[in-house]
Amino acid sequence: MIAATQKRVGDVVVLTDASQAKLATNTSMWNEDLRPCTLTEHSWSGMRFASLWIGMCLCLPTYSLASGMIALGMNWWESVLTVFVGSLVVMGAILLVSHAGTKFGIPYPVFARLWFGTKGAHIPALARAFIAAGWFGINSWFGGQALDAILSRVLSFWSGTPLHLTLAFAIFWAINVVIAMRGPQAIGRLAQISAPTLAIGAIALLLWAAKSAGGFGAMLAAPASIHGNVFWTAFFPSVIGVISFWATMALNIPDYTRYASSQRAQTLGQVAAMPLTMAAFAFVGIAVTSATVVLFGKALWDPVDLIVKFPAPVVILAGSIVVLSSVTINVGANVMAPARAFENLWPSRITFAIGAIMTGLLSLAMQPWYVLATFSAYIFTWLGTYGAMLGSFDGIAIADYWLVRKRRLDLAQLYTSDGVYSYLKGFNGRAIVALVIGWGVALLGLAVPALHILWSGGWLFSLLGGFVSYWLLMRKSRSVITEEQFEAITENA
Repeated sequence: MIAATQKRVGDVVVLTDASQAKLATNTSMWNEDLRPCTLTEHSWSGMRFASLWIGMCLCLPTYSLASGMIALGMNWWESVLTVFVGSLVVMGAILLVSHAGTKFGIPYPVFARLWFGTKGAHIPALARAFIAAGWFGINSWFGGQALDAILSRVLSFWSGTPLHLTLAFAIFWAINVVIAMRGPQAIGRLAQISAPTLAIGAIALLLWAAKSAGGFGAMLAAPASIHGNVFWTAFFPSVIGVISFWATMALNIPDYTRYASSQRAQTLGQVAAMPLTMAAFAFVGIAVTSATVVLFGKALWDPVDLIVKFPAPVVILAGSIVVLSSVTINVGANVMAPARAFENLWPSRITFAIGAIMTGLLSLAMQPWYVLATFSAYIFTWLGTYGAMLGSFDGIAIADYWLVRKRRLDLAQLYTSDGVYSYLKGFNGRAIVALVIGWGVALLGLAVPALHILWSGGWLFSLLGGFVSYWLLMRKSRSVITEEQFEAITENA
């Protein structure tokens, strides 16, 4: 066991220089990307977190998110409120997991070592990585289709170019991979650039709709067609759908919050940005779409379909904004987790850049063009189900950090092969049992029709199942350090 000392500075804990030097020799557990942040690396302000979320929320899926709720019979404000409520709920889970990243400066795969073991951490890390790579490929295909439509409108020869859609996809995919290879700091800088740009674009689109259509058309005036119990039957799964929109980020948010300057900075930045941006941009989507009904006689929920109707100069400008939004959400939400997970498999050989390339290649292996063309309904159902099953991991992470360990851990042991967090041969069997129980709670809704709510609210009930069972199983674990032990290994700067 490596004896190490950690240092508390304000509300963050870092390793001392001497401890870092000792632990860095264990290359099976440590590399420059997986190690805890130094004090100087805790530099992200609240504004940077706000920029990150604004950049990721102002995207094509958010724009059309409320369309399904309107199709169910909600009116415009009920749809926007549903988006806001769902965003607030998932933000609660995100903040609970964010705290650990900020306090100890550790990325998600290392955080997972705490609850699944030094080897068992590959289970939650690769589970998150697999779905992220799937979404990376799907978003890249959507982005490629948008780029192809824009280029076809701007360049007269483009639509006649052989394999033009494949070429547009390859260009968009390559842009994503190249940016992602530059690491989390580059992703953060991209968000700082994209957030104000996308916000200005959204406001301009809203103002155009108001001026061109003389208001927002009949959609904003249309009453709801569902009321009473029928409304609540639609509201609950719709809220869960919004939660699932960001449920994956609730797992690997430490990959970002590890750089926070303080708990206050990351909390205020995230809370102020994400729920309001999601609701506001959903409203923009509804309002602009209602204007398209007046202007073109039909609802255009895909902004690309609207953009290509403008003159070429406007298409170029607006198209660039659409591409920027697609790249921002893809590299922000779908690269960090798999790249870190691949790093964790072989820290001495795999860097973040290599992990980003592996993510891109895995997304190609999943053939998003074939998936969406042939089995789109099945795959989206499968991905949604997989996302819901991640709720059990969320519950385990939250229970471990807040209830079992009470926010106390030994940083050095997370990088020690035979330390206290290696459990039995690197696996925490109780975490695996809790994971299965969490899944079982949600799956019970499929087996028993009367309990279908457990399945329709899969993420929530899976989280609760994992949370309660893990807490009960781990309360007397020898891996838990007392307050006295924590103070003994932690010096105040």
